[in-house]
Amino acid sequence: MSDASQLRAYLRLHLAAGVGAVLFRRLLDAFGDAESVLSAGPQQWRQVEGIGAKTAAAMASVREADADAELAEADKHGVRIICMADADFPAALKTLYDCPPVLYIRGRVGPADAVAVGIVGSRRCTHYGLEQAERFGQLLAAAGFTVVSGGARGIDTAAHRGALAADGRTVAVMGCGLCQSYPAENARLFDGIVAEGRGAVISELPMKTTPLAGHFPTRNRIISGMSLGVVIVEAGKRSGALITAREAAEQGRAVFAVPGRLDSPLSRGTHELIRDGAVLVQGLEDVLEQLGEVGVKMTVPDAPAEPVSVSGLNQTQQKLLDVLAGASLSLDELADRTGLDSGAATAAMTMLVLKGAVRQMPGNVFARRLSRPTAQ
Repeated sequence: MSDASQLRAYLRLHLAAGVGAVLFRRLLDAFGDAESVLSAGPQQWRQVEGIGAKTAAAMASVREADADAELAEADKHGVRIICMADADFPAALKTLYDCPPVLYIRGRVGPADAVAVGIVGSRRCTHYGLEQAERFGQLLAAAGFTVVSGGARGIDTAAHRGALAADGRTVAVMGCGLCQSYPAENARLFDGIVAEGRGAVISELPMKTTPLAGHFPTRNRIISGMSLGVVIVEAGKRSGALITAREAAEQGRAVFAVPGRLDSPLSRGTHELIRDGAVLVQGLEDVLEQLGEVGVKMTVPDAPAEPVSVSGLNQTQQKLLDVLAGASLSLDELADRTGLDSGAATAAMTMLVLKGAVRQMPGNVFARRLSRPTAQ
């Protein structure tokens, strides 16, 4: 089939009421491709789990002319539509069980955007939260990451602005169709991202879809899905940013959290993430350390990493630190190599973590912290 006919078939299914990402995937699994789905007809559609009479009727009601009208509306607003069968569809999203079948793109998403980190947080935020979101947006963009966020007021906006301030790339994932800018005050921000060739504004929703509350939680999986990890800057106990954190964890992405004021309600959700295992981050270095090989490659060349230097260590702490010089080791391995009992090793490692000389990784594994000039 031609790319044009394939896209029209995708759009006809996508525009049908009740056909979301999961049902779309089931239909493709059952019939092979979008054109084969359309050729099958209502009786066969209803044999697919989740397709009832109402949804089948909605699928049958969408015509070729409806797909053409959607393409014309997109063209009018400078929006390109791609489907997940396209070669340039973001590869990271294709791995999701609820991959958006169609993406509307204003601007450009390219191969460089595969190395991305999300930054999200509350719309209602503190000045501290705005500062940190912009700071991390700048740090990540300057290191070469694309910054992905949701284009919303507050933390999201600050993250996008930080990326642009560093002459980097950023992608805003909308919870509405791209006929409109939401929030309206960010229209100039979105125009700047597109006009300057600095990224894209994207959505999975049909062009004229209004910004309803239910659309924003579902778009969060795209933010995390496009990212290697997600930084939560400021979030209350019921913040939508926590949904993004949960999506990231379920997708196997890293979850980072920036600590806030202990007495701030807007930091309670963030602190609970840290308590439950999110990586506490204070700077770029903390993010890079958790991204493994990618984090190493994103370090500026000719600026080799060096172990963090810490003074005032006792003999036991120094002994453990010396053993960690060449490898990451579990607590049991550390105790075995140093001859310390587990209690003494645990106490000393706790102090080394608090002093910033060592980082603790999943599985009770420890490694030396490294100092890179990029992590300012």
